[in-house]
Amino acid sequence: MYDLIIKEGLIVDGTNCPGRKGDVGILKDRIVFIGELPHDQGKKILSAEGKVVAPGFIDIHSHSDFTLLADPRADSKVYQGVTTELIGQCGVSAAPLEGAVRERRKTELTDLGIPLTWTKLDEYFLRLEEVQPIVNIATLVGHGNLRGCVVGYENRLTSQSELKKMVALLCQGLNSGAFGISTGLIYPPGVYSSIEELRVLTKVVAESGGLYATHLRSEGEGLVEAIQEALHIAETGGVSLQISHLKTHGGKNWGKLAKVFHLIENLRAKGFNIHADRYPYTASSTDLDVLLPSWAWEGGNQKELARLSDPDTKKKMTEEILSQNPEPDFWEKVIIASVKKEKNRWAEGKTLAEISSDKKCAPWEMLYDLLREDELGVSAIFFLMSEDNLNQIILKEYVMIGTDSSTRSASGILRRGKPHPRGFGTYPRILRHFTGQGKLLSLETAVHKMTGLPAKKLGLNDRGTIHPGCYADLVVLDPKTVCDRSDYDNPFQYPVGIEHVFINGEEVISQGAVTGRRPGRILRK
Repeated sequence: MYDLIIKEGLIVDGTNCPGRKGDVGILKDRIVFIGELPHDQGKKILSAEGKVVAPGFIDIHSHSDFTLLADPRADSKVYQGVTTELIGQCGVSAAPLEGAVRERRKTELTDLGIPLTWTKLDEYFLRLEEVQPIVNIATLVGHGNLRGCVVGYENRLTSQSELKKMVALLCQGLNSGAFGISTGLIYPPGVYSSIEELRVLTKVVAESGGLYATHLRSEGEGLVEAIQEALHIAETGGVSLQISHLKTHGGKNWGKLAKVFHLIENLRAKGFNIHADRYPYTASSTDLDVLLPSWAWEGGNQKELARLSDPDTKKKMTEEILSQNPEPDFWEKVIIASVKKEKNRWAEGKTLAEISSDKKCAPWEMLYDLLREDELGVSAIFFLMSEDNLNQIILKEYVMIGTDSSTRSASGILRRGKPHPRGFGTYPRILRHFTGQGKLLSLETAVHKMTGLPAKKLGLNDRGTIHPGCYADLVVLDPKTVCDRSDYDNPFQYPVGIEHVFINGEEVISQGAVTGRRPGRILRK
């Protein structure tokens, strides 16, 4: 007797094999049978005729480390079929939190109403289990955390004793179940690290069979060199590499993609484990102060704010910013997504060009003013990518799909600003705009990129595919109606067509609505 039989759906099992019509029998939290089953063997029957039954989507690049504590419902992810998230990306993770990095994160957590009660990763896991998130969670250890704990935000090389402390903190995280390490090499303090520092840390990860996910040192002018650095680390250390949100940033860099592909594929051909992830949009999103030169961040937030108030320093910043972004329409491509302070809410959804025109000042002056007034708590959306490049990237067999977003909600504390729509629509967008006859991907390949491929990358042998013995993380969707609805003007809109979602055998979305169950688990390597 099965707890649930999902009957007569098109089973797209996550392996990239052709879909086949059949039934899925579930007992407790596992898939136990695939084939044909009589109705009377199921305590509950769900008809999936005309629907697709797929593994739950694995968000291979997520930033939900803290938002899950603020609101464990994870509405924006689960409504689009996400059942597992890999957090701790771009050098930022929930742990370890000591020294300068602890003070930096405390501000962010206070803003979300979360008391900072942990230091180590296993303590964070306990905190996460207390709130009981709806989705499964796996994590990486952020290199920025390691460096911030030991070195702070200083622009210098690490000493041997400091690097030894970073290795010890990394091992502590890996022993607690982390799946590897991530870097954010355009952000402080990762931007100040040497390749030798990264080689030492990733060698430790390689020895544990873990993953190295990297936000490259450059996605624009120095893209090719940044790719070469990441591949060199993978080749010399033998670590499994994931290039985060692979992109070409800025029109003058769009032509570099062929070289990037050649470098990646040359190393893959030698047998190295190299992959990348990408979201299906041509705009990126991150902190607004990413536009500043890296030296502006040295020493932490207070020193950065002081530089934003100094006329001579601002003049030097302006020269560097304009030399990097000389296009006259550049400022029209930067939209303020969110601010921290209520008095600056008027700026959300507007470009820096619009704001500076309204205020009758130069856009770079508006950049400095907003950052200073909001104490750096400004995020932005940058429209600097190519649709053609996006298509080429997503088509590659080694590219997985990730949101590059934290969880959000259409209600409550996580409804703030005008965030990037990728947090609400990534997976339905892939299924609607990139999948099907005459489009970029077959249904089987699209599902594989969202399920079986990321599961294999992480070593999750019992998730990401529909096989007997696998956990019952499943999505039932209508291929005719599935569609994203979130956009840049109205991001807080859930998709349609994702009709049922199961996590560990429990139904969390039924007929397109949440059930209130939160059966997610902490996944440890």
